[in-house]
Amino acid sequence: MSAAIPPHPPAEAAPAASERPASTWDELARKAGRSPGGASQVELRRELLVLWLDGDPYALPVERVREIVRMRAITPVPRTPASVRGVVSLRGEILQVIDLRRRLGLPAADADRSRRARIVVLNSEDGQLTGLLVDRVSEVLRVDEEALRPPAGRESDAVVALAPYGERFVSLFDVERLLELGE
Repeated sequence: MSAAIPPHPPAEAAPAASERPASTWDELARKAGRSPGGASQVELRRELLVLWLDGDPYALPVERVREIVRMRAITPVPRTPASVRGVVSLRGEILQVIDLRRRLGLPAADADRSRRARIVVLNSEDGQLTGLLVDRVSEVLRVDEEALRPPAGRESDAVVALAPYGERFVSLFDVERLLELGE
């Protein structure tokens, strides 16, 4: 007796999940394919780092944040714009620190600021690192792209959108505009 020959060669095994490249776009495409309404029901979400200045929440795109460090001694640098507080050493790198309160024209911080103050280290588009001195950092907010609204007329020139945050809104900064120091 001879064995029956299968009509088609056996299918190759799919690569293991760890061998497949992970991609946000691939994941979005899979979700769109599973959705009854197609791609129109897939919502893009933004992740925003919520920081506080003068009792109000603001946000930065998480993808621009390299790290958050505790307040440390800042060395003043002469002949710099008023919003530049000075420089700090961060693991051997010299990092310029901008006081975000000064940059936005907010009142000076009280003595309590030193305990909760943080330096948010940002990557700029040109690869430079810059630190933003803020009163505190609280959380990462995930918001649907559709929920973002244009800023109110009197918002800072560095604010590009407003995102819902509980019963209030958080102002989303454009990092490049925020770092422009033309005073």
